[in-house]
Amino acid sequence: MNVNQHSSHPDHDPFGLSSFARGLYIGGAWRPAAGEGRIQVIDPSTEAVIAAVPDATAADAAAAVEAAATAAEGWRETPPRKRSEILRRCFELMVERSEALARLISLENGKALRDARGEVAYAAEFFRWNAEEAVRISGEFGIAPAGGNRIVVDYQPIGICVLITPWNFPAAMATRKIAPALAAGCTVILKPASETPLTAYALAALYQEAGVPPGVVNVMTTSTPGPVTAAMLADPRVRKLSFTGSTGVGRTLLAEAAKNVISCSMELGGNAPFIVFDDADIDAAIEGLMVAKMRNAGEACTAANRIYVQSGIHDVFVEKFAQRMAALRVGPGVDLDTECGPMITRKAVEKIERLVADAISRGARALCGGRTISGRGFFYPPTVLVDVSPASDMGCEEIFGPVAPLYRFQSEAEVIAAANDTEYGLAAYIYTRDIGRGMRVASKVEAGMIALNRGLVSDPAAPFGGVKQSGLGREGGQHHGIAEFMEAKYIAASF
Repeated sequence: MNVNQHSSHPDHDPFGLSSFARGLYIGGAWRPAAGEGRIQVIDPSTEAVIAAVPDATAADAAAAVEAAATAAEGWRETPPRKRSEILRRCFELMVERSEALARLISLENGKALRDARGEVAYAAEFFRWNAEEAVRISGEFGIAPAGGNRIVVDYQPIGICVLITPWNFPAAMATRKIAPALAAGCTVILKPASETPLTAYALAALYQEAGVPPGVVNVMTTSTPGPVTAAMLADPRVRKLSFTGSTGVGRTLLAEAAKNVISCSMELGGNAPFIVFDDADIDAAIEGLMVAKMRNAGEACTAANRIYVQSGIHDVFVEKFAQRMAALRVGPGVDLDTECGPMITRKAVEKIERLVADAISRGARALCGGRTISGRGFFYPPTVLVDVSPASDMGCEEIFGPVAPLYRFQSEAEVIAAANDTEYGLAAYIYTRDIGRGMRVASKVEAGMIALNRGLVSDPAAPFGGVKQSGLGREGGQHHGIAEFMEAKYIAASF
């Protein structure tokens, strides 16, 4: 497979990368890290260093908490309408700068520009949605069942929030946390992934322009996330941890947060089943699978990783799907004709290689792809595997890449059991013309989110989150997202 690779980013610096040498964003100001360290940012398409950002220490973490604490009372007391207007301005600025933000994401993450554009639009929507919700936070008032006394419930900001986001959606995972936290009246400290920090800093400047007061949002990058995060969680003023990332890291953070009984929201790993019944519209199912599998080149926690096709249509489905996958254009994310960009790191490619080799050693066949693309950049081709053994490593591990393993099934009961045979429970996909069957299977599949005859499950207006080892709490939705950043205060009143 040919890959359209470029050798370096343009000399005229169209993304303003030089501006990211300014420093950490703490207390509304750009400041150097306490140490001398820098973190290099690598273009996954070329392996070239495109920027270097400050490497924060525990001392910087303490400064960020202090800045958030200093701003907390003022932001908490800011009228909801004013908070709403600021969030709305953040949305407007993201829309105005959408193309520049998309190109920056493509450059540092490697994802295809079309995916990056979709991410920016999705990320901006969290500001618009929460701008509208900020003025609708209400309490409760009632009479105690015994009569006489009144029950008053007031919802208040939970306090300072530590937000930790992954590299695969550097804009959307940040705004999905920041927007509801600010709408609720909280101040935050964002620690973005060190692989993709440029988007977070670009957005920090945007928040400042939109009128977010100093200290309400603080952003810092670090190569030692364990000690830096522990330092923040040890401060009694920090009352919330919101994390998106792997289940393994999530478990570690939960243990750290437990030391000070800090409220936690966890959006962790997934291993989504994609179920296609004999009565499904085959073409529609393939279109949905291309989205569910290949959005962000498969580097998504909601990606379809275990594809179950009923025996009656299995062979036809596989043939058509393999043709679609083989035709995808692989190349640098910033190139307009790219449909599948590189993986984030060489280590990510090596994991995919291991999973594919294990599956083939157990009898699987590659109908397309299956071998690493040579040359510079962290590329792996779109790959379709059939005759995959359920005992293969990829059956129980997140692939996080453009590899689609297909499994044949016979009955509804069989596929439900297979879909639930995992520690994860984030998302699942079901295709069938029988809506009764679809709803029945959806009720039995153990996942926090089900897409029925759809290849895309995420929506800012819907609660996002999983069950089992896929996490705790929800993000987004009519009230779910803001509720994660608020405490219910009960007042027993007599008058």
